[in-house]
Amino acid sequence: MKLVTVVGARPQFVKASALSREIKKHSDVEEVIIHTGQHFDPNMSDVFFNELEIPAPKYQLDINSLTHGAMTGRMLEQIEKILIGEKPDYVIVYGDTNSTLAGALAASKLHIKIAHIEAGLRSFNMAMPEEINRILTDRISDILFCPTTTAIHNLHQEGMENCNNKIVLCGDIMYDAALFYKAKSDLESTVLQDLNLTGNGFVLATIHRQENTDDPMRLANIIDALNDIHRHTQVIVPLHPRTKKIIESKEINTHFTIIDPVGYLDMISLTSHAAVVITDSGGLQKEAYFFSKYCITLRDQTEWVELVDGGFNVLAGADKKSISEAYHHFLDSNIVFDNALYGDGHAAAKILKELR
Repeated sequence: MKLVTVVGARPQFVKASALSREIKKHSDVEEVIIHTGQHFDPNMSDVFFNELEIPAPKYQLDINSLTHGAMTGRMLEQIEKILIGEKPDYVIVYGDTNSTLAGALAASKLHIKIAHIEAGLRSFNMAMPEEINRILTDRISDILFCPTTTAIHNLHQEGMENCNNKIVLCGDIMYDAALFYKAKSDLESTVLQDLNLTGNGFVLATIHRQENTDDPMRLANIIDALNDIHRHTQVIVPLHPRTKKIIESKEINTHFTIIDPVGYLDMISLTSHAAVVITDSGGLQKEAYFFSKYCITLRDQTEWVELVDGGFNVLAGADKKSISEAYHHFLDSNIVFDNALYGDGHAAAKILKELR
C-alpha cells in the first residue's frame, strides 16, 4: 500500500511523524511526503527532520507568501502532477490549512481515496479560512479520522454520515506525538537552562495568527496584556520574524522576554514547564492540556471546545482585561487534568490499521 502525505506547516509535520513511525513497523506500507512550503519556517531545516526522526519530504513545493486563492491553486496544480506519477492508494491530509484542502481536492479529482486526520473540528466561524478548509475537506474525504466525540457529533449534525464516507473515532494523533517527544525533550532540550528558567516560574506565550498580527488594535491589546502579566511573572515569547517585524513597524513597546523561534523539543520543554500558556495556536492549546497546563486563548472561537467546557482553557480574544483576568483566575485554580479527552495515545496505530 502506498500513502502520499501532504503537509505544509510545522505542526502538521509533528502530527505526521506519529503516523510515519507507525508506518515504519509495516514493510507493506510505503509513505511519500509532500511539503507544500505553505508556512515558511526558518527552523524547518535538516535538524528539524532529524529531531522528529522522519525522512525529509520527497517533494518540496516551496509555495508560500501568496493570497489564499493563489496559494491553494498552485498547490493543487503541483500536487496533482505528483499524484499522477505516484499513484497512491490514499492521500493523507491533516487539519485545516490551504495545503490540506489542495491535497484533498487534487486527490478527489483523480479519484484517489482521501483520509482526513483531525476531521470534524469546527470553530463555527466562517470568516476563518481554516473553517472553510475543514468543512470542504471533510465533505470530499473517504475516511474521516476524528480526534474527539465532539468532532463526531459535529459531523453527524451536518449529515456527513450520508456522504459515502466512513467516520472513525481514533483519538488525537497530536497526543501520540506529545507523549513521544516529551520523553525525548527531557533528555535533549537545554532551553530551560539556556534561559535560566525554573519550572512553573514563567508564562509561555505565542502570537502568529493573521487575525491578531494584522489588526493593529488587537495586536496592541495583546502586547499590553503580556506586558502587564510580565510584571508579575516572566513572560517568554518565541516570536516569528514576521510578527516581530510587524511589532517593530507599529512601534509597539514590548517589556516581556522575546526569543527566537525554537525547535519542537524546546517548545515541548517550555510548554510542559510553564505556569500558564497564552496562545492563538490551535495545536498549543491541546499541548498545554496534554501537559496539565492552563491555557488562555487569544481568539474569539476555538475548534477545541471541550477544553473550554472543561475549564482548562479560556477564550480571551484580544481583550486586555479578559486576558489579565484569565491569568489571575488560573493562578488560583486547581482543576484536575484527568479527563482523557483526546484518546489513549495510540491514534496512529488505529489510523494505520483502518487504512490497511
